Amino acid sequence: MVLMRLFQTSRRFHVEIQPQLVLLQKTLLNIEGLGRELDPDLDLWSTAKPFLETWMLEQVGPEKLLEQLKAEAPTYAKLLPGLPRLLQQYLKNPSGGNHRELQELLQEQKRTNRLLQGLIYGGLGFALGLLAMQVMLRIRVF
Repeated sequence: MVLMRLFQTSRRFHVEIQPQLVLLQKTLLNIEGLGRELDPDLDLWSTAKPFLETWMLEQVGPEKLLEQLKAEAPTYAKLLPGLPRLLQQYLKNPSGGNHRELQELLQEQKRTNRLLQGLIYGGLGFALGLLAMQVMLRIRVF
């Protein structure tokens, strides 16, 4: 039932479901089905909650963050002294020396805008022309 709702929702919003997610959902449904055959009163989520909480703390908890900071400390220590110089260079030249590339991007954006304006005006003119023809045909008919 839950899997079908997942498919219906993904189809409705044109979302491609990764095969790993489908397999995980299928595995969870099988586990819950087996567990309910053994114990009809089983609530899989309340049973799994303590294990999931422990796992989440191990993966993204404060201790894991501290461990990662300790592991990355030598890299940060090497980068830290150069930061004021990099900041000063950036403040002197905020574009980072990519002035020519920025100009090319702006020119391309202007060309695209002109093309879009032309398409919009052309479509508007076409629609007004059709409307005018319809009005003229109605005048002749009546």
